[in-house]
Order: sequence, then C-alpha cells, then structure tokens
Amino acid sequence: MDISEFEKNSLSNIILRSSYIPTTNDNDTDKSFFLGIDEAGRGPVLGPMVYSAFFCDENQLSILKDLGCADSKQLTEESRSSIFAKYEQYKNYLGFILKVLSPHMISTCMLRRDKYNLNDMSHDAALELIQLVLDQGVNVKKIFVDTVGSPDTYANKIRARYPKIQITVSKKADSLYPIVSASSICAKVVRDQIVQNWKIHEFDDEKESIEYGSGYPNDPKTKQFLIESMDKIFGFPKFVRFSWSTASTIIDNKCIKVTWDDHENENTTSIIPTKKRKSEVVETTTTTKTLFSYFSQKSVTKNDTGHRRISGSHFFRAAHLKSASFHCN
Repeated sequence: MDISEFEKNSLSNIILRSSYIPTTNDNDTDKSFFLGIDEAGRGPVLGPMVYSAFFCDENQLSILKDLGCADSKQLTEESRSSIFAKYEQYKNYLGFILKVLSPHMISTCMLRRDKYNLNDMSHDAALELIQLVLDQGVNVKKIFVDTVGSPDTYANKIRARYPKIQITVSKKADSLYPIVSASSICAKVVRDQIVQNWKIHEFDDEKESIEYGSGYPNDPKTKQFLIESMDKIFGFPKFVRFSWSTASTIIDNKCIKVTWDDHENENTTSIIPTKKRKSEVVETTTTTKTLFSYFSQKSVTKNDTGHRRISGSHFFRAAHLKSASFHCN
C-alpha cells in the first residue's frame, strides 16, 4: 500500500483507497455488496489508528474464505500480508477504503475543551467510510461492523444515517463474519506498515536505535521508550499519543513545569506592570530560566574542526521552527 502521502504529513488524518475497478457489463448494474468495518490500533500509545471499510460482491463472498480471511489477531503477520496482497487479484469484485487517524490528531482531539473521545472518533470514521464507499458507486446491501461501545447504540446511529441498508453491529464481528475479517486484515496490515516505516524526525542519531516494543502501555519496552524519547520542553515525538495516561503521567512527572497566562483572566490582571510574563518562566529543581532560552541558537562542535550554529533541539528542527530574535528598546 502506498503510504507516502501520510509519511509526508503524519500530523493529519488521511484516506487511502484500493484500486477497485467495477466491471462494466450490463448484467452488473444490479450487483449488491456486503461491507465490513473494523479498526486496528485502538489501544496502543504509539502510532495511528486505522479504520477500514472493506466491500465485496455478494455473489463472490466465497473468495474471502478461499483467501483464508479470519480474525486478524489469530493470523500471523506473514499470513495477513499474503492475504492483503492477493486482494488486488480480485479488484473487480472487492475493494476497501481506509482512514488513518494520526496519533497527533487523536491526542489533540481528546484533550481539546469540547472533548472528542475515541468512541466518537471511531463512530464518525465508520460513517465517513460508509459514505465514501457509496459515493464510489458501490451498491451496499448489508453492513457488518465490529462494535465500539454498545452494539445497539452504534447500530441505531448507523441506521439513522442509512435506513435502507441492513446493519449488523456485533462484538467480535471480525471472528464471526468473513467480510469484517477481511476489513480487519486491511486495517492491521496498513497500520503495521505505517508503524514500521515511521521516521521519528525528533530523534538524534543516539536515539534512533531505541526499541518501542508492541506500542501497548503495559509493555516494558514501550514504557522505557516513552521515558527515553521524552524531551523536557517539547514532550514526545509525534509518534506518541500524548493524551494516553501512560504518556501524560510522564509529562507531569518529568517535563519542565510552565505556568501559562490564563487568557480568561486578562481583564482582571494587575495595573502594576511586572518585569516578566509568567509564560516566559519555566521552573526547574535547581535554576529558573526564561522559556525563550530553550529556543535560542546553540554552538556545537563538528568533527573538532570548527563551529556551526544550529537552532535548538531535534524537536525544534523537526517542527520546522526557526529561532526568533527579540529586540528591546
């Protein structure tokens, strides 16, 4: 799967599509399709979540069993990749559309003032993918969904949007319905590909070899990765879902504390001017520094032959930030 577009901008969500090509015979105009929806990467503290909508001609569903589509968690990585690669051979009968939810977007949505939780993101992703499949001209007859939250509540939400389509929402749907199994394989394979190819631009050469384990919060390797990858000013690389409690606890305990001005209280501030705004000060255990000092240019030695000027940390440069100059009158 070509994920180059997401690699160029891993801060945003993205839609990926298969090369589905419907046949053009007159007898195909009344073909109906089954659609399966599942996701991969809901629980990890690292990497994106991928939602998948997989559709197949109702009269060609036997293809899925012949390919060996089953619960993706019960298949080896090699088996999933092999099945996924074979979908291309049947692009006249089946296809898929994926939505990749970036870890950065997941975290910022979960932490914004009007909370947007993971369940709502999942439901909205599923509804969006269903519409994208329909917009592609696919005549969907039945939809099967692996539930997020209450199956009945989820099913009613989909039925309200698509009352003419038969909806089945079930726990463990990926092990019950081959169409959902096929969708689960898509989501898992593409997510694995993204995670394995993720370039952590915030890392210097010394940190590039850090192992991140499974990505799940209870994995000791993942916990150690979070500790070693954290920057006291910038927090975590964009690879990390910083809204997860595992990550936010590390931020609270390890990062430098900053007291920001509360804009809601600007009208009640003192008339007497202060020498320094609160947002300019960071607190450490030994000294107090201005926040600006972390963004200034630093001189480093290269090959012991001379000096060059670089801007801040790797996190600073990965964010494409530039040093600011402050002039006092």
